Amino acid sequence: MSTDVGAAEGTEARELVHFVTQQTRFTLLNNILQHPDQLPSMYELEQLNPSISDATVYKHIQKLIDAGIVEEAALPDDERRQGYPWKFYGVSDDGREFLDEHNLLEAEETLQRIYETISDKPEKMIKYENAPRPR
Repeated sequence: MSTDVGAAEGTEARELVHFVTQQTRFTLLNNILQHPDQLPSMYELEQLNPSISDATVYKHIQKLIDAGIVEEAALPDDERRQGYPWKFYGVSDDGREFLDEHNLLEAEETLQRIYETISDKPEKMIKYENAPRPR
């Protein structure tokens, strides 16, 4: 889908809402929104979705990036640490505006509270959660 978020009006906006709310993509968006920094790594997204293949998680994140809803954020080379992620995924400013306009952000605080209750996270996930992130 090559719809630009800023150009989404009328029919295009409805199509983009449908695109965003496809089950896997909407789940991934919710995972991003519930993350403490709203910038999970690919590993964290994969761990939060054990019933979805890693390739499918990557494919749908890429589709959300292509649609302008999600953006990739990377640590500068001099801030990267061995054994920690350096690439993260967050909702773009245009994406946040679009989601807000279509009432798709209403559960954001609830999602964050639910995330805080997850107690069986693997050690690597906790390590990645605490990794430095781009500002």
